[in-house]
Amino acid sequence: MTKQQQIEIEAAAFRGLVKHLQERTDVQNIDLMNLAGFCRNCLSKWYLAEANNQGLEMDYAAAQSIIYGMSIEQWKDQHQTAASAEQKATYERTKPLHAKISGHN
Repeated sequence: MTKQQQIEIEAAAFRGLVKHLQERTDVQNIDLMNLAGFCRNCLSKWYLAEANNQGLEMDYAAAQSIIYGMSIEQWKDQHQTAASAEQKATYERTKPLHAKISGHN
């Protein structure tokens, strides 16, 4: 495999993940954080960090729109539900396992 093929495969896998997360609006970010230690917002922050690293002007809201497929406000209005006390407790208990994003933690 060439480096270019690897990049193209990784990009396709990333697009597949983003599409899947956009389609699975029933899965809340807090559930993703509690189970996997990352969520759509983490993915947005990684996206933003790399865009900025490459010298591109982008803000967090723009990165979120790319990952969510809509503005964060629209997503919250249409899909976000209130977190339960149990979800919040699990979130706090699992914080040491949450993704680390340079400049955003």
